Amino acid sequence: MNNRQAYYNYHIEDKYEAGIVLLGTEVKSIREGKLSFNDAFCMLDAGELWVRGLFIASYSHGTVNNHIEVHDRKLLLNKREIKKLQIKLKDKGYTIIPLKVFFNTKRFVKVEIGLARGKKLHDKRETIKNRDIAKEIKKHLG
Repeated sequence: MNNRQAYYNYHIEDKYEAGIVLLGTEVKSIREGKLSFNDAFCMLDAGELWVRGLFIASYSHGTVNNHIEVHDRKLLLNKREIKKLQIKLKDKGYTIIPLKVFFNTKRFVKVEIGLARGKKLHDKRETIKNRDIAKEIKKHLG
């Protein structure tokens, strides 16, 4: 699952791969593809990284023990990576956003997060223009 809006709204400067603490029914819902990045962002709290606003739909075959759809989920990173992020976040305009949720080779759920800086309106127009040019080239070549 990719967060396409992130690449449109932000310049991604660094990427990190983090584990995420999930419940069993959350993993099953992610396998079904029921995940949404709308308004999702990451925050640092007491030396820990959390993702907030990540929507994982309730599992269709779940029971009363089904998970809450939107709540803060802990991300797992090394302490030195968290320190790097803390230093960068002190600069104005930086934020951490989830870019992609995927299963690695060991079948663990991972989240790719990006250290990002918001784009201005003229940057967004340039992104649209470059995307349209790439489509035209692809159309004429094949």
